[in-house]
Amino acid sequence: MVGSTTVLGIGGSLREGSQSERALRIALDAAAARGVATELIPGPELVLPFYDTAITERDERAVRLIEGVRRADGIIVVSPGYHGALSGLVKNALDYLEDLREDSRPYLDGRAVGLAAVAYGWQAAVTTLDQLRTITHALRGWATPLGGSINSAETKFDEAGGASDEKSVRTLRLIGEQVADHALARSR
Repeated sequence: MVGSTTVLGIGGSLREGSQSERALRIALDAAAARGVATELIPGPELVLPFYDTAITERDERAVRLIEGVRRADGIIVVSPGYHGALSGLVKNALDYLEDLREDSRPYLDGRAVGLAAVAYGWQAAVTTLDQLRTITHALRGWATPLGGSINSAETKFDEAGGASDEKSVRTLRLIGEQVADHALARSR
C-alpha cells in the first residue's frame, strides 16, 4: 500500500511455522488490527550470505530485507534463543542493516522496534531479549517499553494464532500494538 504506515516483522527459525515465527505472527496481527499494513520476512527467507561490508552486491533476499526495513515505519523482531543468545540467522539479518547507514533515516532511526525471544528455558529467553534490545539501541531504534521473553518449554504456539499460555499471547499483542501506535503517531 503506497503511503500507508507499515510494520515489518523479521524473525523465526529455519523451520517454517516455528514457535518463534508463530509468536511473530501474533504480534504482527495485533499491529495490523491497529490499522497498519504489515509485511513478514520469516526465518526461511533470512537465509543470507554472511554479512560482509566489503561486498557491495546483495542477493535478492538481502535486497528484500534492506528495502523492507527502509520502507517500514515500525519493526518487530522475534528471535529464537539458542545457548543463551539470539540465533545467528537473526543476527546476520540485523547485520545487513549496516547497508542503511547512509540513508536519510539511517539504520532503525525513528522507528519503534518490538522485540521478543522464544527459547526452551527462561535463561535463554531473557538473555536473548536483552541482546535484541542492545542491538536495537545500537541501530538507533526505539525498543518498545514491553518486550517478550517466552519459555517454549512452558508455552506452545498453535497454527491458529494462539498459545497454551494466554499471558504470552497478550504480551505479543501488546508489543505489536505499541509498535503500530508509535508508527501511526510518527506518520501524522
